[in-house]
Amino acid sequence: MVLGAVVVLVAAVVVVVAYTRGSVKTPGCTVALPGDGATAYTFTPEQMNNAATISAVGTKMGLPAHAATVALATALQESKLRNLEGGDRDSVGLFQQRPSQGWGTIAQLRDPVYAATEFYEKLEKLPNWETLPITVAAQAVQRSGVPDAYAQWEPQGRAMAAAFNGQFPAALTCRNLTLAAPADVAGAATAELGTAGLSGPHPAAQGWTYATWLVGRAEALGVDKVSFAGRTWTAESGAWADDAAAGQDLSLHQTAAAQVSE
Repeated sequence: MVLGAVVVLVAAVVVVVAYTRGSVKTPGCTVALPGDGATAYTFTPEQMNNAATISAVGTKMGLPAHAATVALATALQESKLRNLEGGDRDSVGLFQQRPSQGWGTIAQLRDPVYAATEFYEKLEKLPNWETLPITVAAQAVQRSGVPDAYAQWEPQGRAMAAAFNGQFPAALTCRNLTLAAPADVAGAATAELGTAGLSGPHPAAQGWTYATWLVGRAEALGVDKVSFAGRTWTAESGAWADDAAAGQDLSLHQTAAAQVSE
């Protein structure tokens, strides 16, 4: 009888702990593409913020989604999409590029826009890079000691690239964000996308490119609402929803002060 009581007590404790953990609202950003079955890829807001910048730079340079797929798969392997202060030998930043190999200074390589630009410029110099397999193209640019490692990140990179290139509407959601104080959205958009003209009418693919970038960069830029093509994402809900009041034009709103979305 005593043994049975102990077992029951332990089981009760486990249930309570599991319930408590389930109530925790974990920040995250999820890419889910229509027709992709149940497959969805979730990253931290920090990772998605960096992914948004990487993809946007490719857009500014006029490159197709394939280029962003290569770049994102590379950054996932090299840094897990984190802007690292260091790494193997003198490697630094999102792509773990090395100053000693002529990529730039440490300060330059810690700048995601600069690092992504350098990656894309070297990618473009590869013969027939547009048709190369992801892992082959990534290895040709990076010269990694583990050349086959990039392949494992191709599905995630491809999904993010498709979302950030506006191929699918409302494909990215971010939830439970800790919003920073309002930042210079126009300046960031100019540096990354090559335009400050986000608000207003856009063709579908371009509008969703801009809208998805805003959601991916929402935490860092203090963006709490994005609307386009009759849909609205809010930091409060963490999701896109049909919104008859939104209209067809792209619009955004920034929080008045730093806050945590619920």
